[in-house]
Amino acid sequence: MPVWRFGLVSWVNRKVVDPLIQIIKRGAEAKQLAFSTGLGITLGMFPIFGAPVVLSGVAIALLRSRCHAPSIMLANFIATPLQISLVIPYLRFGEIICGGPRFPLTPDALKKVLTGQASREVLLAVSHAVIGWVVAAPFILGVLYIVLVPCFKYLVKKLRPSSSPETELDSHDEFMIKVRDA
Repeated sequence: MPVWRFGLVSWVNRKVVDPLIQIIKRGAEAKQLAFSTGLGITLGMFPIFGAPVVLSGVAIALLRSRCHAPSIMLANFIATPLQISLVIPYLRFGEIICGGPRFPLTPDALKKVLTGQASREVLLAVSHAVIGWVVAAPFILGVLYIVLVPCFKYLVKKLRPSSSPETELDSHDEFMIKVRDA
């Protein structure tokens, strides 16, 4: 295995897998984890760089106990590559919805953007991308929730120590026997 691949695997384990395992072991419910993770990914795909963290903070503040803040932030972090890859599809989707002109994605357009000659066009393109995300976001969240609920139910069952009432009763009975015999 190449050294860079080992480093990437190690990084993913440290930054994604280990925190996810800790989140699951700490006791949040599968449906809450699925909703929070789906919300974090959906907000993480917002097409303006830097805004997903602010949006996630606002969502956490508004939803409070109905969401799981660490899951939202971890999912937001994981969604960064998706955010980068979906800017153009959101832009094109927003242009279709609004019936607006297509923003040219050419080297000449980039030069105009960097020199400030295309500020109105850039603002219009950004607004189209945001509109594309706003329309797509509820569907993305819904699909993610439907897919993630069974995944988190499985992970919760697999990673959490079982604490059935029978087990707790047996432990309690053992404790009472030790107290009585002492």
